[in-house]
Amino acid sequence: MSAPGQPAPAGATEIGTASPAAVGARGDDGRTATQERLALLKRSKSFIVGAIIVGFWALCAIFGELVVPKDPLASDPINDLIAPSADNWLGTDKLGRDVFARVIVGARDILIVAPLATILATVVGTALGLVTGYFRGTVDDVLSRIIEAFLALPVIIMGLLVAVALGPSKITLILTIGILFAPIISRTVRAAVLTERELEYVSAARLRNERTPYILFGEILPNVMGPIIVEFTVRLGYAIFTAAGLSFLGFGIPPPAPDWGLQVSEHYGLISGGFWWPVLFPSLAIATLVVGVNLIADGVASAFER
Repeated sequence: MSAPGQPAPAGATEIGTASPAAVGARGDDGRTATQERLALLKRSKSFIVGAIIVGFWALCAIFGELVVPKDPLASDPINDLIAPSADNWLGTDKLGRDVFARVIVGARDILIVAPLATILATVVGTALGLVTGYFRGTVDDVLSRIIEAFLALPVIIMGLLVAVALGPSKITLILTIGILFAPIISRTVRAAVLTERELEYVSAARLRNERTPYILFGEILPNVMGPIIVEFTVRLGYAIFTAAGLSFLGFGIPPPAPDWGLQVSEHYGLISGGFWWPVLFPSLAIATLVVGVNLIADGVASAFER
């Protein structure tokens, strides 16, 4: 706000709010930056390869049951542990179920649990990061100590505690992974907010007596979306691996679901007997999906760094 008798600063009105021209310029800058990042992603080889891999598994998750030749849940004890052949492309498991069908259809579980868990973690972590980064003082100290206490515990131990308390299910996996990753994301958001809170547009919002929720979510949040998006893609890869790990330990999706981690858990003891296919193919599925997500994360990180 300008002093009496003095002209108002350029780009502001007499009451200290941004002029329509200034708002429009900032909007144009945001659209230009978005277009530049999309162009970088289109030229990023790692992003394209990762998108192809993830896209393949997404199609399997959506249309898998329509293309597999056999029912992934149908057991046939007479034809158990048959090696890969023309009739059973990836062999059968110890209950005679077709491994190919179970791997293809099993993509659905992991691609429901991992993204939803990562979204939950991102929403909660972003809210915590905005609050701790903006308010500082006692609020920051208390919440930061709680977050550090969570981060001090091994991820798998925390996951087991939550899973045991709630029981194995998709909802349990989503809540467990969301709880585990929210503090990690909050630290990234907090670091970005600490820088943003000192900039002029935040000071201007305070001078206009804007309410705190508006400053946090209307002013600061759009300017820290870059780190949040990068963190989301990175945590998605970890979420896939964590979900598979908890299922392997028996705290994920219960049988007879064709969950990849569960398939590995049910058959890894048979490897010493020469029955490697029920373990190898779901393991490869987990690995390729994680690699695909990580390639996307690398491409997104490169686009936001430039």
